[in-house]
Amino acid sequence: MARECYICGKKPISGRTFTRRGMPKSKGGVGVKITGKTLRRFAPNLQSATTVIEGKNKKIKICAKCLKADKIVKA
Repeated sequence: MARECYICGKKPISGRTFTRRGMPKSKGGVGVKITGKTLRRFAPNLQSATTVIEGKNKKIKICAKCLKADKIVKA
């Protein structure tokens, strides 16, 4: 359950970063070319919160979106 939202199950996903060179056409150049692709991880914004679950206080990891939406009852 590490790095996963307790409420919605949001967890890290993989993606890429692109290395580019050149000047954009909108700025008067000939265009931007991709010179490299590197794998990376997009991690969710997890926060630690103490909440009431089944009548007991429990410390859970919850994403900021669920925290702002008040999907838990804080202890």
